[in-house]
Amino acid sequence: MTNLAYDTDPENGEAARQQDVAAMNALRPIPRISIQAFCETESVANPIERAGEDRRMAKAHLKVHMGGVVTALEFYQTAPTPNLIILESRREPRELIEALRQLAEYCDPSTKVVVIGHYNDVWLYRELIRSGISEYVVAPISMADIVGVISSIFIDPEAEPIGRSIAFIGAKGGVGSSTIAHNLAWSMSTLFGSEVVVADLDLPFGTANINFDQDPAQGIAEAVFAPERIDEVYLDRLLAQCAQHLSLLAAPSTLDRVYDFDADAFAHLIDTAQRSAPLLVLDVPHAWNGWTKSTLTRADEIVITATPELANLRNTKNLVDMLKKLRPNDGPPKLVINQAGIPKRPEITAVDFAEPLGIQPMAVIPFDPQLFGNSSNNGRMLGEMDAKHPIVQMVNEMAHVLTGRSEIKVKKKPGLGSLLGKLKLKKK
Repeated sequence: MTNLAYDTDPENGEAARQQDVAAMNALRPIPRISIQAFCETESVANPIERAGEDRRMAKAHLKVHMGGVVTALEFYQTAPTPNLIILESRREPRELIEALRQLAEYCDPSTKVVVIGHYNDVWLYRELIRSGISEYVVAPISMADIVGVISSIFIDPEAEPIGRSIAFIGAKGGVGSSTIAHNLAWSMSTLFGSEVVVADLDLPFGTANINFDQDPAQGIAEAVFAPERIDEVYLDRLLAQCAQHLSLLAAPSTLDRVYDFDADAFAHLIDTAQRSAPLLVLDVPHAWNGWTKSTLTRADEIVITATPELANLRNTKNLVDMLKKLRPNDGPPKLVINQAGIPKRPEITAVDFAEPLGIQPMAVIPFDPQLFGNSSNNGRMLGEMDAKHPIVQMVNEMAHVLTGRSEIKVKKKPGLGSLLGKLKLKKK
């Protein structure tokens, strides 16, 4: 029996939300199943409805009805049963058992049933399990509890883990989002010996092939324009090996065709890539259309790169606000402030940039045209150019944060000024 008591005190709302975020991060996406819930109270219906809006439930079809067992009995007299029925009941144990026996007459044998009750009764739990109920949950419940129960029923615990997807997008074009993405992918593969796949989603203007000094004959375009062929074997043929643990799905970077896509054009490709490697880096172009919105919504982590200017701040704020609506059960995106300290350029300080966003920057990377220019022109990563450079150490710290090995360090103002000063002295 699962006792899912949850703190519903409004004063602890933020703490409860953080609990949900932490719990949801550990869950895998729910497969394409149909779910119908029959609730008696709003306190149970609300978290179920919220669960249906979560990105991990994107493939599932969930419908919530009020009325409990009575409504379910009426409904299934004329309708087929779904893959899963979630049923809330405040009835006493013996009355609940009898009601479920009546419901069983209309249920397909393959339909799973989860009961949410209000009695913490061991006898009831044993009777429900003996009669074929998949799980008995004691109210109150949270959204994460619902997704967790569904996951435990429909996802094989012996299945291979799904790789973590990290989407990088720039607040404006030219802010260095792709450069940050590629260098972080290289660092994660090098530091941790973990297999990393980089997918360059900017098909007309992608730079991953240049940055990694690759010129593959095939790449991401072949997969996107022939989705029926995508499987792990086909994907492996399209990958270009960039380093021992790093592979690339390169963009064609040509204008021979128009790259208009449906909202879910990359979904199957990303799902397949996540089964192929523990880390998937998505280099998302600075655009706002159906497929970029869908890709960002479904990613496990999002990194926004911005330069310390007003237009970047406005765009970053718009992105952060929109992602909060699209991903209510996830933490905020990570923020990288890039190209800080350009001589004679008026700019917003890191503290002032972060304050309206409510996000502590993961890193503030100083302007260093020599390091980045030499790296780009030679088709090599920053760590290959100068492994001891302070910026390379920043990239390594970010790699630890994005893989969950450490948390963002709150740096004092003098620390940034000191670093910038050291870099300027080094240039002299």
